[in-house]
Amino acid sequence: MRRALTVLCLGALTASGLALGGPAIAAPAEQASPTAAAAVPDELVVGYVAGASETDRGRARGRSGAVRQERVVRASADRTEVELVRLPAGRDRDAAITELESDPAVAYAEPNWIYTHAARPNAKPGSGAPTPVDYFANGSLWGMYGDASTPPKTFGSQAAEAWAAGHTGSRAVHVGVIDEGIQVDHPDLKANIWTNPGDSTFDRVDNDGNGLVDDVHGWDFANGDSSVYDGGNRGSLDDHGTHVAGTIGAVNESSTAVPGAGQVGVVGVNQKVTLISGKFLGRNGGSLAAAVQAVDYFTALDARGTDVVATNNSWGGGGYSKALEDAIRRADVQGVLFIAAAGNSGTDNDTTASYPSNYDLPNVIAVAAIDSAGKLASFSQYGATTVDLGAPGVGIWSTTAYSGWSSYSGTSMATPHVTGGAALYKAATPGATATQIKAALLASAVPTESLKGNTVTGGRLDVSGF
Repeated sequence: MRRALTVLCLGALTASGLALGGPAIAAPAEQASPTAAAAVPDELVVGYVAGASETDRGRARGRSGAVRQERVVRASADRTEVELVRLPAGRDRDAAITELESDPAVAYAEPNWIYTHAARPNAKPGSGAPTPVDYFANGSLWGMYGDASTPPKTFGSQAAEAWAAGHTGSRAVHVGVIDEGIQVDHPDLKANIWTNPGDSTFDRVDNDGNGLVDDVHGWDFANGDSSVYDGGNRGSLDDHGTHVAGTIGAVNESSTAVPGAGQVGVVGVNQKVTLISGKFLGRNGGSLAAAVQAVDYFTALDARGTDVVATNNSWGGGGYSKALEDAIRRADVQGVLFIAAAGNSGTDNDTTASYPSNYDLPNVIAVAAIDSAGKLASFSQYGATTVDLGAPGVGIWSTTAYSGWSSYSGTSMATPHVTGGAALYKAATPGATATQIKAALLASAVPTESLKGNTVTGGRLDVSGF
């Protein structure tokens, strides 16, 4: 078995991400062959051996005619230099990789994989709902309900049970959303959006000295700027990231712990939490280089004193990447969980690996999707040894761009329920380590027939005890 129950692991979304809408819509399968998977043309990510000098790196690049584009990872005591390089147009990629890896300064060279999701909302993307309604009271938020909630729902996350016991989260707990951007002024989210205490204003100065100017609410690694919400033409841009964020931590506007009178819109697993945007997916997806930078951003934030309990990763694609695996391992050393969607191709991750959820690291938690009847969603990937547990992922209402709300389906939607559970546990048990949080999530999973033999735990998310 790849992981024991006490080990942290969550599955990643396929190259096509999630399927959205009322009925489950199966997304195209992730490419089983790395050579067939999508990558940025004429670009490679190159990792060097420890101690490789600029002269060494220049010699290695020269073997294939590659030109350095940017540094992805700066060499330090615990990591080696990683660069993004561009090949001459039309250069054979595999031949260039072989030439680079023949140089003694090069540890590995790999394609700059493209990661994506495919969103299909019920309504027009970006339009949200025609009028604000109370989605909790009208029965739409089944993923938040519990056995004894009103309305009751056995297969929900039981978040309402936790709220009734007084566990509604804490803004002292920080969660990274590695995805599209987040609409930071969405009425259901703005109270829970992070403002960088070291760089709190858009004054064009890198006040906290981290090399990123005005990372007030996070950073856009897709475009290299501080605007984590781009909106743009009405469409899916930043809908997905905003939807994920709402499931983790949309606020409760009512005066009672369990949403009552005065609640408009949706509520997340955590009514109080701090959400940080690590945008790396743009309209055409995101690159491996940007993904690595986003993961390292949250690891660095945690190291500098911002307590990041976990990152949510509802995306996937490409093949195995040493650069990304190393970045996730650095997050593990720092104590940051990496919670990822299992994927939407309906296939077995034990047989065909799906990245990033299949990285065999202690901080990874892989998540499958179930529907409101407790069945494994038709699109959900699974794996008896590689996917940890199931969570609500069909017909999930949450926040979307332009201050709207939409219903989506996919392992993308199941994953933030689990990330929300990690944050809820951390709020109730502030001293808990990543290992302890993962163990609690997996140990509390409720046995579910559809998940027996399809996940490590054989069960579904239950946060009622958090």
